[in-house]
Amino acid sequence: MTPNSRSWYAHSRNLTLDAAAPLSGAQRFDVAIIGGGVTGCSAALHLAERGYRVALLEAGEIGAGASGRSGGQILPGLGTELSVIEKSLGHQAAQDIWMMSREAVRLTEMLIERHDIDCEYSRGYVHAAIKPRHERAMKAWRDEMAGRFGYDGLEWLEGDALRHHVVTNAYLGGLYEREAGHLHPLNYTLGLARAAQNAGAVIHEHSRVKAVTKGKTVRVDTDQGQIECDHLLVAGNAYLGGLLPALERKIMPVVNYIIATECLSEVQMAQTLPRRDAVSDANFVLDYYRLSRDRRLLYGGQVSYSGREPHGLVEIMQRKMRELFPALESVSIDYRWGGRVAITRNRAPHFGRLDHNIHFVQGYSGHGMALAGLAGRLMAEAVAGQSERFDLFAGMKHLDFPGGSRLRTPLLVLATTFYRLRDRL
Repeated sequence: MTPNSRSWYAHSRNLTLDAAAPLSGAQRFDVAIIGGGVTGCSAALHLAERGYRVALLEAGEIGAGASGRSGGQILPGLGTELSVIEKSLGHQAAQDIWMMSREAVRLTEMLIERHDIDCEYSRGYVHAAIKPRHERAMKAWRDEMAGRFGYDGLEWLEGDALRHHVVTNAYLGGLYEREAGHLHPLNYTLGLARAAQNAGAVIHEHSRVKAVTKGKTVRVDTDQGQIECDHLLVAGNAYLGGLLPALERKIMPVVNYIIATECLSEVQMAQTLPRRDAVSDANFVLDYYRLSRDRRLLYGGQVSYSGREPHGLVEIMQRKMRELFPALESVSIDYRWGGRVAITRNRAPHFGRLDHNIHFVQGYSGHGMALAGLAGRLMAEAVAGQSERFDLFAGMKHLDFPGGSRLRTPLLVLATTFYRLRDRL
């Protein structure tokens, strides 16, 4: 049977939003937001709770991008090492950003509880070491985080202690992170959107922005309407589609893929992830997986820089899954899907301004499900005149990807080939 190309998340969505018709006619708002992922929905919610008149414009449907298609990991930290932040901004700034990334996890939990979002949230995460160099690096990371950043949330596991979390012979050990977790990303994003609507924000789906005009009052045009606003927030990430080239030169859209198995038996679940933790390995092009509420193994990790699905995608991922878990040898794959994520050259998130009243966040580099919620809050703070925390992130310098629109992808593929080869050694 050919796996369904519609994501399992879309199949298992549990929420329908209130009216979110396309934008029509000329309208006036305090704040307009481009992008209906976690960043945009969180910003809309926090601004509406502050009393702002807010309109969110989404080109497709809420959660149609990475926010509704990802692995669903809720992690502290960034897509890059803190040493990258420290080198650029200094130790105290790196410490502050680290603490905000932990706040992002707590904020996720708080929003789920406060707004009664049914999104299968669960704590427990294992960073798995495949090779001795992974083990050395992970133990050094644990010691550095404890010694220099006061974080004792990483516990080294090996042998039976590791198999208590993940039943495989493929790993030498792993770090268990008790503050981290996982959730159903589409239902979480839809829950944020519903909460924003309940707070007074207006959402317009199928309203792709085709032009932005800067000025004291910003004008935003779609095919069927326009908005004038005092502030514009850009949260389109890898889905801006040429709207703002100055931003898009700083990111590279990369497609990541996930497969979902048929529902496992209780015995099969006990032979894979008995505690229902999420797991990722330590390779540069990493694999990650977790169990859904209905006991499907959701397994992700293949990457495409061209946007085209790799040949034999399902077979490749299925083979890797079976090598990890021989108990799943006969399990079929029911779903497979992909979606774009945006990476930056240094893998740090890109915060900034295009004008005094146009803020943006993008480029979470595969580490955005928790941080995006905080980014929405920080943009709301900045609109309200409390921009210190937003500006701390915005202090990071970001370079364009080299090669322009034609050569940037081939150059990135060339640059990552070394790391792919290294993963095999």
